This record gives sequence, structure tokens and C-alpha cells, in this order.
Amino acid sequence: MRRRRDDPQPPETYGDGPAAANGGRPAGADGGQSAGGDQPARLGPRDVVRVGAAGLRARPLRVFLSALGIAIGIAAMIGVVGISASSRAQLQATLDRLGTNMLTVAPGKDLFGSDAELPKESVAMIGRMTDVISASATGKISDTNVYRNDHIDAGETGGIGVLAARLDLPRTAGLRMAAGTWLNAATSRYPAVVLGSDAADALGVAQPGVQVWLGSQWFTVVGILEPAQLTPELNSAALVGWDAAVSRLGFDGHPTTVYTRAKKESVEHVRDLLAATANPSSPTEVEVSRPSDALAAQNASDKAFTGLLLGLGAVALLVGGVGVANTMVISVLERRAEIGLRRSLGATRGQIRAQFLTESQLLAALGGVGGVTLGILATAVFAVTQGWPTVVPPWAMAGGVGATLVIGGIAGLYPAIRAARLSPTEALAAP
Repeated sequence: MRRRRDDPQPPETYGDGPAAANGGRPAGADGGQSAGGDQPARLGPRDVVRVGAAGLRARPLRVFLSALGIAIGIAAMIGVVGISASSRAQLQATLDRLGTNMLTVAPGKDLFGSDAELPKESVAMIGRMTDVISASATGKISDTNVYRNDHIDAGETGGIGVLAARLDLPRTAGLRMAAGTWLNAATSRYPAVVLGSDAADALGVAQPGVQVWLGSQWFTVVGILEPAQLTPELNSAALVGWDAAVSRLGFDGHPTTVYTRAKKESVEHVRDLLAATANPSSPTEVEVSRPSDALAAQNASDKAFTGLLLGLGAVALLVGGVGVANTMVISVLERRAEIGLRRSLGATRGQIRAQFLTESQLLAALGGVGGVTLGILATAVFAVTQGWPTVVPPWAMAGGVGATLVIGGIAGLYPAIRAARLSPTEALAAP
């Protein structure tokens, strides 16, 4: 029997059908059910990533600019950390090569504030200490200067000092020759001089064998030193033999700086005893220092500067996060029709929220990976130009990517919640 058009519908369409289960609304309108049944369609992690990536591919230029903001912040942070780590690695290599077991002894002030003197025997007394490997010294020769020739005005000293030096000074102070040779038993008694690197530049001396006007007489340059990092005072000095200084320049024989090498495990112990050993009668008039401490202080100042630059990098990263948030908010506004269509087809609020949150995370991760790459390249280029080893701590790379994911999650949270709250009718009715 055929039913007429005006016959009432079967009772089950009012109480048992899919529409009745939803209170007369289409399936999926409440955000919790799909059009094909009572259970919403499930999206696996791969599907969520695919949907999020599709949203990024639809706006490549905007995605690139937003990711660039994140990348600049991460690159700045990675570059600062990498360059600082490379600098510290170079410093450590330098200290390992030069040694951190060198101590210097110099005269201080007496009770009346006048300059004190070290005894002539101080070098020998220090050398006899049990934990001392070697000891050598230099002595400042007062009222003596060096010039390129005898026609230069006496006031134009160029800041070059004249020092008497013992023969074992290079071994103790870690000096290396850039050209020529160091003083020996023969040349130390005659008018021969070794120039520090800065002194040679100031005098215009590039090779040994030339003569300079020193103490109103001619001295022959027999060697030029390489730049000394632990003993920078020797870079701007002209060093003559101890015997020649006494016999030709009126040197009184009192050392002004005693360089001491101690056993590494006994450096602090030797440091405590040096003053009393160098001048037993007046140990308070002796100053003891450790040259490597100056390099460590320089490294500490570099760390403070690094902290400042990291703060600037964090600000740049925050600006990049604001750019991601702005991009995602605009994306929600532009894609209201897409959101409404997906909701009407059964997508739940959680799925919409996951889609936009994933899109934000992918955008931030793209900027993070790019920023880490740029930071490593910047570190490598700078380190190579400076002759340093390239060091980028793994924690900095992992932390950079992790920071971007956190920034992406925070920046995308509000747009994702806003997108999830759009009802299908409101989204589809938007112009």
C-alpha cells in the first residue's frame, strides 16, 4: 500500500531517529556528534598535523614573515651563546697552552708609602722552594729609553721601557720568539737587545740585525718576541742581558718582577708563601699576583655582556611570538567559513582547537629550526674569522627549539579557543 504525501511521518522519525536524538537539530550541530552516527569522527595525530600544515601552505608569505620574527630571536640567542662559548673555549685553550701555574712577585709600598725593593737574592730564594719549578726575573732600568736612532727627541719614548732580563725568562714566562733568538751567555754581556712585539712595531723594526739607540749607545736587535698574553708588560719592553744592564746601563741589580712557575697542585700553597720567601724581613712590602686571574676576570665581564645580549634576544623572541599570535588571529577571522563547514560536517570543538593550536606550533617550530640554523651559521662565521673553535652548546639548540614551541603554544592558545567557540551557523553566516 502506497503512502500519500500528506500522510503523517512514521513515529520513529520523531523519537528514534538521528534528528530526535539531537532534539530536532542536525547531527553534529552541538559540536559533539558527527553526521553519520552518534560518535564524532576521530582525527589521529597525523591527521591533525596534516590539517595544520595545510593551513600554513595556504598563506606562504605571511607564514614566512611570522616565522622570520621567531627565527631572528632564536638566531640572536643561539649566536650570543655560541660566540660566548667559542670565546671561552679559545680562552681555555690559551690557558692550557700557557699554563695557569705562573705567579708573579713585585715590590709593593713600604710603611711610608714609598716604593719598596725586592732583595737581589729574592729570585734564588724563590727558586729553592720545594714546589717551585722555575723562577726568573726582570728589572726596570730607570731613566733609560730606547729610540730608533740617535736623532729622535728624548721625549718621544713611545712608551717603551727598558728591562734587564735573566736568561731563563722565556722558559718561565712562556715567551716565544717571532724572529731571531733570545739572549744567551755571550750576548747577555754585550749591547744586544730583544724587543717585545709592541716595542718592535713602535720602533719600526721588522727583523733582527738592526741597531737601536738605547741608553745613549747603540744596541743590536738579536730577536723579536711574539705577543705575550700572560705577561703583556713584556710586549712593550726592550730586554737586555742582566750583566750588560749592570755594566753598561747602571742597573742596580734589584728585580722588579719575579716570574714563578709552581706545581699545578701546589699553586695556592706557593702563593701563600711567596711574599715571605721573596722578602723575609718585610713580607708586607711584596705583592703576589696570578696573571691568569686577569684573563678569568675578562671572561667574567664577557659573561655579563652575554647576559645583556641574551636579554635582547629574548625581547626579539617575544616580538616574534606576538607576530605568530597576530597571524593566527587573522587566520581565524579569514577562515570562519571553513570552520563553520567543518563544524557542520561533524568536527568537534576539540578538533578545531587542536587544528589551530597545531598550526601555531608548526609555525613557531619552523621559525625555531630556522633560527637555530642561522645562529649556528653566524657563530661558525664569527669563530672562523677570529681563529676560534666553533662551539654551540647542545642545550642552547634544544632550548631554542623548546622556547619556540612554548611561544607557539601560548601565542596560538587564544586563536584556537576563539575558533573552537564559533558555532556552525555563526561561522557560515559570516561575510
